[in-house]
Amino acid sequence: MKLAIVTAYPPSKVTLNEYAYHLVKSFRQSKKVTELVLLTDKTPEGKDINFTENGCKITVKECWKFNSYTNIVNVTKAISKTKPDAVLFNLQFMKFGDKKLAAALGLALPLVCKIKQIPTIVLLHNILEQTDLEKAGFTSNKFLQKAYNFIGTSLTKLILKADIVAVTMDKYVTTLQEKYKVNNVKMIPHGTFEIPKKPSHTLSKGPLKVMTFGKFGTYKKVESMIEAVEKVRKSSGLDLEIVIAGTDNPNVLGYLDNVKEKYKHIPQITFTGYVEENQVETLFNESAVVVFPYTSTTGSSGVLHQAGSYGKAVVMPNLGDLATLVVDEGYRGEFFEPESTESLANAIEAIVTNDGYRIQLEEANYKAATAFPMERITNMYLEEFETISSKKQATFSKPSII
Repeated sequence: MKLAIVTAYPPSKVTLNEYAYHLVKSFRQSKKVTELVLLTDKTPEGKDINFTENGCKITVKECWKFNSYTNIVNVTKAISKTKPDAVLFNLQFMKFGDKKLAAALGLALPLVCKIKQIPTIVLLHNILEQTDLEKAGFTSNKFLQKAYNFIGTSLTKLILKADIVAVTMDKYVTTLQEKYKVNNVKMIPHGTFEIPKKPSHTLSKGPLKVMTFGKFGTYKKVESMIEAVEKVRKSSGLDLEIVIAGTDNPNVLGYLDNVKEKYKHIPQITFTGYVEENQVETLFNESAVVVFPYTSTTGSSGVLHQAGSYGKAVVMPNLGDLATLVVDEGYRGEFFEPESTESLANAIEAIVTNDGYRIQLEEANYKAATAFPMERITNMYLEEFETISSKKQATFSKPSII
């Protein structure tokens, strides 16, 4: 199979580029895939396709730009030129831009593939029906929220024109089926990027690192975490380092700079900036606990799956998709109330002051992560593509009644 993947891809800073890297890393090792065609956004630096493992041929076509109105034309041309056997879209609603028309035009591409009779799957990481628009940084205006919901419904109908829309949670399947009366939505788990050998539960000497990882400023804010760690320092006497790994959310540029200035009087805060792929493992391994200082959620958490794969204890808000993952996939963590710094401090302290409890959480999360390695996930996609292709061939091979 010659498989095309429409996605952002490292060193892109557009959302979901890291997920695409691990999809590609796994797909290229499948015997079912003869060539991968990456239809990616344009970046000044070359794409990161230097894998150490053997695998199939990879062709890169940089054919779209964030917020460009010509993406639909350029990606369609690239698909026509490369002639893939199947196309996988790695999407969320603002994948192609944060301008409404640019985003909408990009999201019409699955319909284009359907018209061209190319087997097409859309991996949709979040759905608007399960997103708090205000907390996710879209808008707090109630009229605009209604407008966004109307637009989101229209765009979801477009996306659902694909042969299959894959989502990462069972509740997303139910929501889409009930609202849009469709039967082409499938649950395929998020998957775990890397599964290292059984991790060590011994922490490095020096301060205990309390780490958070992501794009911050909307529903992911670090002020409460900084203040909570300060409380734990005072109550426990422990030597704690705060590690804030990642960048601003594109909708809130300058957020972390403002945080640095506001908390410059507090010692032992490290802002790592953008974390390169080859630095992720070290970042997690050095951490004593991973904190999710979220006030909302917008999909299955890649960071939680990463924390699990490296055998890390986590502190999570008791809400939304994070709470669902505990039920669906077996992750465990110490929960806190999203708006309470005191509750967050208690959750962090429960882990950093109790090695036995920390190790219990680490073992449970590693076990949950190992249940869904990326190899298993990509095999699910390939099986779905084979089913789609078989159905199309059967349809075209039926004799005419005329």
